[in-house]
Amino acid sequence: MPTVSVKRDLLYQALGRTYTDEEFDELCFEFGLELDEITSEKEIISKEKGDGKADGASDIVLFKIDVPANRYDLLCLEGLVRGLQVFKERIDAPRYKRVTPSDKQLQRLFITEETAAVRPYAVAAVLRNITFTQERYDSFIDLQEKLHQNICRRRALVAIGTHDLDTISGPFIYTAKPPAEIRFKPLNQTKEYTAPELMELYRTDSHLKHFLHIIEDKPVYPVIYDSNGVVLSMPPIINGNHSKISLNTRNVFIECTATDLTKAKITLDILVTMFSEYCAEPFTVEEAEVIYPDGRSTFYPELAYWKETVQSEKINSKVGICETPANLAKLLTRMCLKSEVLEDGKQIEVEIPPTRADIIHACDIVEDAAVAYGFNNIEMVIPKTYTIANQLPLNKLTELLRQDLAAAGFTEALTFALCSVDDIADKLGVPVSSTNAVHIANPKTAEFQVARTTLLPGLLKTIAANRKMPLPLKLFEMSDIVVKDSSRDVGARNHRHLCAVYYNKNPGFEVIHGLLDRIMQLVSMNPGEKGYQIKAAQDSAFFPGRCAEILVEGRSIGKLGVLHPDVITKFDLTLPCSALEITVEPFL
Repeated sequence: MPTVSVKRDLLYQALGRTYTDEEFDELCFEFGLELDEITSEKEIISKEKGDGKADGASDIVLFKIDVPANRYDLLCLEGLVRGLQVFKERIDAPRYKRVTPSDKQLQRLFITEETAAVRPYAVAAVLRNITFTQERYDSFIDLQEKLHQNICRRRALVAIGTHDLDTISGPFIYTAKPPAEIRFKPLNQTKEYTAPELMELYRTDSHLKHFLHIIEDKPVYPVIYDSNGVVLSMPPIINGNHSKISLNTRNVFIECTATDLTKAKITLDILVTMFSEYCAEPFTVEEAEVIYPDGRSTFYPELAYWKETVQSEKINSKVGICETPANLAKLLTRMCLKSEVLEDGKQIEVEIPPTRADIIHACDIVEDAAVAYGFNNIEMVIPKTYTIANQLPLNKLTELLRQDLAAAGFTEALTFALCSVDDIADKLGVPVSSTNAVHIANPKTAEFQVARTTLLPGLLKTIAANRKMPLPLKLFEMSDIVVKDSSRDVGARNHRHLCAVYYNKNPGFEVIHGLLDRIMQLVSMNPGEKGYQIKAAQDSAFFPGRCAEILVEGRSIGKLGVLHPDVITKFDLTLPCSALEITVEPFL
């Protein structure tokens, strides 16, 4: 969940009243949020870097509020206050309006066909006659960053650019050029750079280096120019310094370039609806025209309102309450979803504003009704379906065996489910093709390339990391291994295995054999053809003549024996070792 930091005093001022910490915590819970932490800038720095680094930091109290990931309208102080005020019925939800300027003032953004290779979409809008204070400006910048991290997926899907419209002149051109042909002065820099020089400059920047990979391998980089050839931005990396906004900015041109048009439209709608309240005519946004390479044009922002009809009976049954349609409509209106009961007296017509991109289905409306009603106010009832929870039989067997293996003097280990190809193939002397292993498509390290097909490598690596411990080392693990299975919808199957290893100055085959006998005793398997038996076998991981196959009712469930010296050496061990590995599923 995203966390929004707001100054307490600024929040209370916007809400028009003060709360105790407990009261505000309760208000957040009622609204479906969580007050995560009450802190200050000084306290944060002190925790992260030590008291010495916190000198001079602000003592202003900050509220850190956890917000649902799909509630983009609550990612800033403005949206948070607006939502709480409507929820407490102190104000009505505002009506957002798109206005059309005169043809001379209409801003146009032309998209060229070259952008198709990198970021083919763009949307734009204008906030006209806006008034910034330091707090509003900081919130404006912070919301852009929150959106970049959230719906914009770290600028991979959408990149936002905001510009002082009075410093540039339209129409604007969104195109893509070879990096060497792009040259401009980036934000907060004193000289011009070419695009390749900028990429090198920001490679060490703690903030911008995370976005370079989005376009650095592309043959062309996206760039936006005004009619005079001034660079507005090179999305998704950096804006130009020429058009940067300040506290004195009165008209803001907003452009969003994207690989996902739907996300771009949502991002633009959220940004303009949150800050249009500071315009001379509150909650109005000036439209801009975007002309595509094929000649078609679209006006943004959309600021679309749409309606959904839900049955009041459905809301009551899903939430578990019994409210009249009129009361339900009132509850939804408190959540910024203007609602009214239709003539039949049973259906509710709900109007979804452009700020609520999270509403995509009637179930989302039901959820908001539950939030407004109050989860604590829903009466608890005994479910009509009588069910008893029970432990999965395989897990129950695993837990019982663990206890007795520990009682037998073995220590349990828990190793990684992923390992390298060498661990399950080369080090055990078997070809990769015969392992039937599930491979990771894009492994980040050589240590995690495949899902393990045996537990033995993990235990041997554990012993190698604990060679200084007193001998003997007796370890066991009971976990899942994964193998390919084309009959499963996911293409793989899990098997629960038990693996035990004895490491000492002598092989200790009799110790492992004794452990096997104890396991069979616990699962009520007697020696013999109708119970269990061991039969000489060959396996590349075991010493020739010191390996046996374990059969239960004539079916092979695993092997035990003394490990081959080559295997021991490949796992950086120097002493003999005996091992046992079986599947426990046949004992269910």
